[in-house]
Amino acid sequence: MVVAGDDALAHRLAAELRDVYGERVTLIVPSALEPHRPRIPPPARALGRATALLGRMSAAMARTSPLPSERTSPLPPEAPGDGEGPPEATLRILEAAQPDDAALIEAGIAEAGALALVHDDDELNIHAALRARRLNPRLRLVIRLYNRKLGQHLEELLDQAAAVAGRGAEPAGEHTDAVGDDASTTVLSDADTVAPALAATAVAGTSKVIEADGLLLRAVERAPVPPGRPGDPGLCTLALLSASANDPAGAPSSGAGDEGPVLLPDDAAAEAAIGCGTVVLETVSYTGRTARPRGLRGRGAPLTSLFSRRLRWSLAGVVGAVLALAVASWLTTGEKPLHAAYLSLLDLFAINDPAIGAPLPRKIIQLLSGLTGLLLLPVLVAAAFEGLGTFRSASALRRPPRGLSGHVVLLGLGKVGTRVLARLHEMGIPVVCIEGDPEARGIALARRLRVPTVLGDVTQEGVLEAAMIERAAALLALTSEDTTNLEAALYARSVTPRLRVTLRLFDDRFATAVYRTLRAAHPGALTRSRSTSFLSAPAFAGAMMGRQILGAIPVERRVLLVARVEVRGHAALEGRTVAEVLRPGRLRVLAVDTSAPDAPEPDVPAAAAPADAERAPAHLVHELGDGYVLRPQDRVLLVATRQGLGDLHSRRARAAAGAAVRRD
Repeated sequence: MVVAGDDALAHRLAAELRDVYGERVTLIVPSALEPHRPRIPPPARALGRATALLGRMSAAMARTSPLPSERTSPLPPEAPGDGEGPPEATLRILEAAQPDDAALIEAGIAEAGALALVHDDDELNIHAALRARRLNPRLRLVIRLYNRKLGQHLEELLDQAAAVAGRGAEPAGEHTDAVGDDASTTVLSDADTVAPALAATAVAGTSKVIEADGLLLRAVERAPVPPGRPGDPGLCTLALLSASANDPAGAPSSGAGDEGPVLLPDDAAAEAAIGCGTVVLETVSYTGRTARPRGLRGRGAPLTSLFSRRLRWSLAGVVGAVLALAVASWLTTGEKPLHAAYLSLLDLFAINDPAIGAPLPRKIIQLLSGLTGLLLLPVLVAAAFEGLGTFRSASALRRPPRGLSGHVVLLGLGKVGTRVLARLHEMGIPVVCIEGDPEARGIALARRLRVPTVLGDVTQEGVLEAAMIERAAALLALTSEDTTNLEAALYARSVTPRLRVTLRLFDDRFATAVYRTLRAAHPGALTRSRSTSFLSAPAFAGAMMGRQILGAIPVERRVLLVARVEVRGHAALEGRTVAEVLRPGRLRVLAVDTSAPDAPEPDVPAAAAPADAERAPAHLVHELGDGYVLRPQDRVLLVATRQGLGDLHSRRARAAAGAAVRRD
């Protein structure tokens, strides 16, 4: 594996490939002396201010609390791989100003299985991808781009180039599907990959999630359950932990034993395990109050959105006075009702002849009608101004409505904040945004989605109060400056001590110190400090292992892979029930995407659809039942060991080879 980058994501990705997947990695970086250099280095004065804030907070603590365990640490130790050799022997660092032809050749691009281009410069990544595809047409490419449309076009272009080069390199009469699989191109955005994890922290307080086919899944490690009390298995049990992993002293012997964890046990084995810690899979969903669309969207514009309540009452009072005058004129003059109402309107607008010589009641009604007309004039002017102002502000930013509570305060509408805002809005979670730059990237999205937004510097007094932080459920501080995120978190905690806080921090040591201090000062509140590189590295690593790999779940010294596989062409899947596909210890089906039509178009491979195409959420196995028969057009979400996933693909390759022999 070859990784080329200029920031912390490259180093995180290399560590993920080496420690979780056990791969040999060559890392191409501008300087090996700056492994965690942030993209936007904070000024020294700002860093000093953050350190002073943290110091004052630590000094103000009246008592010392125990530090969090390693299991809840924001920067957990890297999971070791399956290999027993020293990890340093599998990582090679190559210094180069940019990934040009010379650097790629020196990194061994001709023999590499995959290349990740994770520079912060989209243009540099595109140029390097074109060079790499020319040097090795069979190379799997993973490219970091923020522009989604450009990324889709680039994927199609590079995949087409790999397919043409692969057909040209094949002997006559032979064709395999391996080229299309090995030479796939995947374009990812770090902002897109971290958005589900950051949104999950606002929903469930965890960032260890895997997004697949509209589902948010998380693996949770649970302590042993005392004998006689049933445990909650979640969606399924992924592993039974070993006795030495988490069994307390004096506990009964666990079902996994001391030799290691039992991966992917069947339901009977999971139920039979007594006093054993487990790793279970759960869905992440929002259970709070969802946001309701307001404003001028929908069918038409009601009066409640055009005019204020006071103006509506004023208009109602004037209309009631006019009706009363019309009835009085009808009763006193003896005119017909319609004619009496017409005379009242003429008097109202002062265009009727004076009632000289008329009876006294007629004179009084005319004077009252004139007075009502004088009162009507400012009401009509106010209505005109309010109506124009409402239409003018339809494209402006909304202010937080009164009575809002249980919402998420999102600080920062940059690349990451914009993607998180879109994700929270899709989940129906009420959000209030804070942004200091009126020209920020996410302002247009907030205006289009009609999301309440506060423009101002969060470090200034009154900005967080304007976002109603005292009634919020969570704070997501996602600006590119560590000090701004920290200052906002400290002030928010002073207002609401039990507020759920998630900070985006670049520096790992600083993040660890902040996390431990906040946890010690507020032990009853949930605190998370994450960096974009920490959250996005698993997604990039999974893409390097293959387009089907969505993520990895470390279990002690072993790893489970979550993959998305097309049923078509797999003899172990096609035409079989979900229960028949289950292979304890190796393979298990989690969910099935049945959104494809029953009669797919011929000559169109199932893998041709983009991986990120919008689909309905997949059906979980417990929704379909173990007796569901997998169709060729279905797409399944699997959790498997490396051997189980390898067996699945090897059986497909053997079936394809046998079909080719039969055709010959």
